[in-house]
Amino acid sequence: MKNGDSMFPRARIPYGTWGSSYFPAWQMSPLAEVNIGQFAGEGANRILGKRKVPKNELEYLIIGSTVPWHWKFWTAPMVSSCLGQRLPGYHIEQACATGLQAAILGANEVQGGTYDVVGVLTFDRTSDSPVGVFPERRSYERTVALSDVWDNFGFDPATGNAMITTAGIAARKYKIDRREVDELTHHRYEQYFNARKTGFLDRVLFPLEILNLQGRMLGKVDDDLGVRKVTLDSLRAMRELDTCVTGGTQTHASDGMAVMLVTTREKARELSPRPEIDIQFVAKTEVRALPSLMPEAPTLAVQKLLKRTGLKMKDIAVAKNHNPFAVNDVIFSKVMDYDWRNMNNTGCPLVWGHPQGPTLTRVLIEALEEAVALGGGYVLIFGCAAGDVGIAAILKVTEGGGQ
Repeated sequence: MKNGDSMFPRARIPYGTWGSSYFPAWQMSPLAEVNIGQFAGEGANRILGKRKVPKNELEYLIIGSTVPWHWKFWTAPMVSSCLGQRLPGYHIEQACATGLQAAILGANEVQGGTYDVVGVLTFDRTSDSPVGVFPERRSYERTVALSDVWDNFGFDPATGNAMITTAGIAARKYKIDRREVDELTHHRYEQYFNARKTGFLDRVLFPLEILNLQGRMLGKVDDDLGVRKVTLDSLRAMRELDTCVTGGTQTHASDGMAVMLVTTREKARELSPRPEIDIQFVAKTEVRALPSLMPEAPTLAVQKLLKRTGLKMKDIAVAKNHNPFAVNDVIFSKVMDYDWRNMNNTGCPLVWGHPQGPTLTRVLIEALEEAVALGGGYVLIFGCAAGDVGIAAILKVTEGGGQ
């Protein structure tokens, strides 16, 4: 693949037709009390309306979530009904890679010529996540109860280790300095609060109302609840849970949704408020690291992707990632010889939380918005997922309509 090539020449992301809810921490908002699939569909309806995108333009819907929700069997048709359209579609799930993978699959549908306008809608509610009871004849208990979010975070069935353990193991492998981890975390919080202060986040985040069954106001989702300013001294004073990992240098569970469109170039020009902006998919890859080394997997994916495309980090205008542990970013900086201060300029999941399904969708939306503000360029999105998986993608933002 040469510089400037596109993996999906027919597919585009129309600028300004996207949006995300805020991501309140688990149990801190009315989202803890509603069907997240219904909320996501209604929220998408609200966001697309604000973006002046006619719903009847949608031809297909790809949804992504990772936590079971009521009526999940019905997937995209059920959610699209909540959006106000009767659309075909399907559901995908790949742990924390879901948000980016859904966009890639949307581009694949457009590239194949099946549809011209595909909605990509991702969401999750970690609050009150369900508990399932599974028949298990190999267990002396005969049945096993699984709390979907917490038990999966705490136990990888392939290794027996918790996700936090992967951060500690990776930190030891790369001889990470705890002081640098704390400094990086403090900087990430400053980036987020600066993005709020400048109004950048207002371009991509939408306050959404939640109604009860009687149609009365149950509450609003209008803040990344749970995010508080931190000091370097407070981070340094936190107890180490594993090597270089504290309560302050890892993300937190949260709830939320995000929506975007993938279309043909012609439809992108028709639907975007700025048709001169062209957003293309350049390349994507995934890797699987050795057992219990999840935080290094995204770096390995980026290395592979840059080699394939012939691009260098100096060619990247915006770099943004899903970083459940600050250790992820320190490893990336060390291996890639890249200053971690130059990435995640408008905030990141380390700070604003981790609802899993929509996490990388919000990352992608913020990154594209930042690239447009910079006048275009290559955008690098990457992150980790359960099973020691790393995913990475490069997109290209061009002003002037592209080639």
